[in-house]
Amino acid sequence: MTEHETEDDTEHDIEREITADVALCLPDGRLNPDAVGWSRAPLHDTSGIGRGVRGLGRNKRWEYWAVVTPDHVVALTTSALDYAALHQVWVWDRASGEEVDAVAIAPLTGSATLPGRLGGGPVRSRTRSVAVAVDERPGGTRLRARTARVELDVTVARPAGRDLLAVVVPWSRRRFQYTVKDVGLPVAGTLRVDGVDVPVPVGSWAVLDHGRGRWPYRAAWQWGVGVGSGVTGSGTRHEVAVQLGGTWTRQGPTTENGVFVDGRLHKVHDELDWTFDRGAYTRWWRVRGERLDLTFVPAHDRVSRTQLGVLASSTHQCFGAWSGWVMTDDGARLDVECLDGWAEDVAQRW
Repeated sequence: MTEHETEDDTEHDIEREITADVALCLPDGRLNPDAVGWSRAPLHDTSGIGRGVRGLGRNKRWEYWAVVTPDHVVALTTSALDYAALHQVWVWDRASGEEVDAVAIAPLTGSATLPGRLGGGPVRSRTRSVAVAVDERPGGTRLRARTARVELDVTVARPAGRDLLAVVVPWSRRRFQYTVKDVGLPVAGTLRVDGVDVPVPVGSWAVLDHGRGRWPYRAAWQWGVGVGSGVTGSGTRHEVAVQLGGTWTRQGPTTENGVFVDGRLHKVHDELDWTFDRGAYTRWWRVRGERLDLTFVPAHDRVSRTQLGVLASSTHQCFGAWSGWVMTDDGARLDVECLDGWAEDVAQRW
């Protein structure tokens, strides 16, 4: 097996937790040093991204939602990349393996509406072939989508007091990214594929990836998510979700790694070691750090490639299950088995 490891010998200091509202950008458009850190709530105002000529061509804004049911996975994307907008609705039938995919790429960004702050306004993808609408409602978020074959209308609940992970990753004063990962939220509603209603039963969950930043032309990352439960040594069972990142944060002072136990975020400050096989993505993956050791067994590899002039991407998003152990802030170890989720490997030219 040819293994690929993303490993960094640099020790990360304990990252700064942000607890008050802050602007991501200074008035001149550069990174605000006070914005660098992580938070449990969406405290950053990112309205400076995409405004004016600062970083023209490098501004990237997106909203990605995944809805996971026992039978299907649905992914919605609204994105604005400065010189183009990319919108997508994708559905995977776990039983048959069928993928239903609709992608729309439009010049410039007029087909996308993305607020300057998470929850600060509606999200819209407006094209003939793909329509996405995201709207905040009391206690949650309504997701709607329409393509020729798919209709979705679900509400994602946000239980009171539940944490998310928001982090600013700086590469320089001119290149930086703000990301929010909200993992394992309860969801209910309706999904229709080819005119057939598909259940979204109790136990279904959703994940948000909210991104605003200025990226270098070439980028690569790994991203892993798992949702399920874990057991302490005393036999107590807890709700557990994991948020795992790799590669793209290695040169900065912050990571996007965390463990959620009963809705409370336990921030993982160190970089993680990812081991997987780019020649055979459906073999096992392993992700290790000081506070977790997880093995991922894929069941399906979603392959996506785009080649449009300066815009190119390659994505392998594998769906399957995570098992191993995680550790909380107070040193408690939880054994986890069959956390439902995914692991992905992405390379971008954008």
